[in-house]
Amino acid sequence: MLLFGLAALGFQPANAQTASQKPKLVVGIVVDQMRFDYLTRFEAQFGDRGFKRLMSDGFECRNNHFNYVPTYTGPGHASIYTGTTPANHGIISNNWYNKFEKQQVYCAGDTTVASVGIDGPAGQMSPHRMLTTTVTDQNRLHTQMRGKTIGISLKDRGAILPAGHTANAAYWFEGGDEGKWITSTWYMNELPKWVQDFNASAKAKSYLKEWNTLKPIENYIESGDDLNTYEGGFRGKEDAVFPYDLAELAEQNGGYSLLKSTPYGNNLTTDFALEALDAEGLGQDSDTDFLAVSYSATDYVGHNFGVNSKEVEDMYVRLDLDLERLLDALDQKVGKGNYTVFLTADHGAVNVPAYLSANKIPSGYFDNRAFETALNEFVVSEYGEEDLIEDISNYQVFFNYENLAAAEINAEALQQKIAHFALQYDLMDKVYTRAELNQANYTSGVGALIQKGFNQKRSGDVFLVLDPGVISYSRTGSTHGSAFSYDTHAPLLFYGAGIKKGKTYELTEIPDIAPTIAALLGIEFPNGTTGKVIAEVLE
Repeated sequence: MLLFGLAALGFQPANAQTASQKPKLVVGIVVDQMRFDYLTRFEAQFGDRGFKRLMSDGFECRNNHFNYVPTYTGPGHASIYTGTTPANHGIISNNWYNKFEKQQVYCAGDTTVASVGIDGPAGQMSPHRMLTTTVTDQNRLHTQMRGKTIGISLKDRGAILPAGHTANAAYWFEGGDEGKWITSTWYMNELPKWVQDFNASAKAKSYLKEWNTLKPIENYIESGDDLNTYEGGFRGKEDAVFPYDLAELAEQNGGYSLLKSTPYGNNLTTDFALEALDAEGLGQDSDTDFLAVSYSATDYVGHNFGVNSKEVEDMYVRLDLDLERLLDALDQKVGKGNYTVFLTADHGAVNVPAYLSANKIPSGYFDNRAFETALNEFVVSEYGEEDLIEDISNYQVFFNYENLAAAEINAEALQQKIAHFALQYDLMDKVYTRAELNQANYTSGVGALIQKGFNQKRSGDVFLVLDPGVISYSRTGSTHGSAFSYDTHAPLLFYGAGIKKGKTYELTEIPDIAPTIAALLGIEFPNGTTGKVIAEVLE
């Protein structure tokens, strides 16, 4: 009765939004492979209306981390929008071994749907492997499906997982000879006219041009030498140095797919997002809409050139201008004070280990194939049985339980033997077993991160952790996936309607984003939420 009386008097709980106060549009921005320190390293290169606008006029969480492993794109996007970790949402990697189907599966792959906008399998994608709802789903449910959700990314998984199960659309870019934005029959049976018109506009073709540094290269002092031995580069060009003639290089580098590995991939993403903003009428009525944008070119460039490259620095100088363009369009089309933005990343990245080693920092390269051979030989020598191990992938060992039962081998005993063997292996830091993860409760350290990434039904039986700075990758370029801070420490910025100005150095975690946005909107949290509301962000 008291609660009813307070409500009748107009009392609103702290941080709750009335219908008139709710933003008309929420824009979620994920920058693929963005380390936190890119905000500070490149800050002097940024203008005042991109990253700096979000930082100075919004709220910055400077100690924001992923609280699970593996730190990959699929799990990252799913965790940001579901408010939980792979233990619950089930996206345990980009690809993983499915013990029930006896094959590798892709996080967004779905053979029950068809491509829309292109022939072939590139559009056979959906969010069906994600087990929980997203904040975008909850907004759709709350508004009786009136509030729209549009997901956009060069990568299919970067568009699909944030947009959730109930999205009006998710669009991703198919390169090769096509250069088109596409989708699947999960969402629709035909591309809207505005998408068809965009694809026909030759916008993608316009970006097959020279990529040179936006500013004089001598101004790029926050990165290493342009010519070095730590970068991959492109086929058809001897050295990975500026400038790059993309029109000339396209044929040997995947046609339009080459754009994904340049800042022009982000330009194209912004172009398409602005077209969606107009064509879909986002933020134009009283029901909150959601625009989920993932900038993927940053990841492709980081993998190719490494986190200390001139190419990465130029990428972020140019991304800053894309953010300015997007924010200015939101001001004009939705209105200042009518929209809310959050920006984060799906993971960080390691410095190229060869570069670290040259600077006397412990690091190295792990040979997965050699380890797999050695492990299989060890198991056969111990048990006299072959095919007890069914798969080794994503630093997990999967057992063949049928063969274990036939040979009367105890699974926990095999887990312990493999763990002991693996710990003797060079460059191996830690090993955890399924039994340990099921029986113990890790509250801190790497064990806690592995446990939050451990899905009882989908994950393996033994979990391997390499030494810090050690990767299984080429000797050029950067990668990610670990539990170490270079992979877990990600930016988190909130800006706009309902957001305070300020910053915090208190620990925040990626699953906190979705419940914070849900609290702002006054909607139910995603159904698997384990994150907390970051109360100091909200007005």
